[in-house]
Amino acid sequence: MKAVVLAAGQGTRMRPLSESIPKPMLPVADRPLAAHTVDAAIEAGATEVVLVIGYEAETVRDYFGAEYRGVPISYAVQEEQAGTADAVNAARDHLEGPFAVLNGDNLYDQAAIDRLFDACPAVCAIEVADPSNYGVLSTEPGRDGSVTGIVEKPAEPPTNLANAGAYAFPADAREWLEVPESERGEHEITDVVARVIDEYDVTPVTLERWLDVGRPWELLEANEWKLADLERRVDGDVSEDATLEGPVVVEEGATVESGVVIEGPALIREGAEIGPNAYVRGATLIGADAEVGHAVEVKNSVISEGTSVSHLSYVGDSVLGRHVNFGAGTNVANLRHDDDDIRFTVKGERVSTDRRKFGVVAGDGVKTGINTSLTPGLKLTTGATTMPSETVERDR
Repeated sequence: MKAVVLAAGQGTRMRPLSESIPKPMLPVADRPLAAHTVDAAIEAGATEVVLVIGYEAETVRDYFGAEYRGVPISYAVQEEQAGTADAVNAARDHLEGPFAVLNGDNLYDQAAIDRLFDACPAVCAIEVADPSNYGVLSTEPGRDGSVTGIVEKPAEPPTNLANAGAYAFPADAREWLEVPESERGEHEITDVVARVIDEYDVTPVTLERWLDVGRPWELLEANEWKLADLERRVDGDVSEDATLEGPVVVEEGATVESGVVIEGPALIREGAEIGPNAYVRGATLIGADAEVGHAVEVKNSVISEGTSVSHLSYVGDSVLGRHVNFGAGTNVANLRHDDDDIRFTVKGERVSTDRRKFGVVAGDGVKTGINTSLTPGLKLTTGATTMPSETVERDR
């Protein structure tokens, strides 16, 4: 079975992290987000993967190439973002026989994707406490009853099974991909699913775990998930005076200097330099060629490629983009005095992250002056700067 992986979107809710890199190519542990989806498809038996690309397409092509893990990779271009059915339709020339559709910005548990491929035609769903905010699967009576429909945000949900946006389609579905625009002006894949339900018995496949990575704190959650699977490995240069505790990976070419303490799960990527006397803890990713200086503490964060956190700084529960430079003494606050959930700006609106602790999100190339203080839930757009000793309380 071929697998279509959707990776064409701009990821506007992920800004500023997605301003110069496609959201599916943001780092999750040791690979881009989309690579976890492609890996899941390959593990489930995909004979070819068709990546639907659009925004910053060359970044996707450069990573996956013509073959990935011994499986052929093809590309289809979605010229404009016109809905999921339109994205899959862009790949129709590559399709013959049954095919699966997965989102390149979602994480799935492997066992469910295995079952999805085996049960074709099938739809993945996740059990949720309040399904009224989702597309909800209706099913025939019985635990393993076939899917009878998908109802969008129903006032009275027929089940607690929310549509997780992963599908295994029969070959006929290739001819049903051209659907009319919905009321919101998009070509919806659920219209294709409805046709399949009319013609076939469609199996619901319940995911044990699933994450739609749409906003910066969900990228942090994605790394928490995948870093938890690390197995200790030390290939880099680690000082005898450094302490590594738990599942810590230090890749070849990385350096951990004297006095450093790393409490896993933590991944130190090639070319990164840690210390001396730094403290890295929680689910933390230190990207390739990043620098964490003397007496710096990094906790439960993503520090992207080429970023530098200079001495005497603290970064907690934060996501720093590529080639950020935090000046010495930069401190990130990640907790409100009233203990309320941290809020963050998404597409101009302040929304709850549902996280008690959340620090800052810094786009590529951000620079802070020495002794800068950054308040919780702060967004620093690409290339933003701060003055020495400045306290930043509003997005910039």
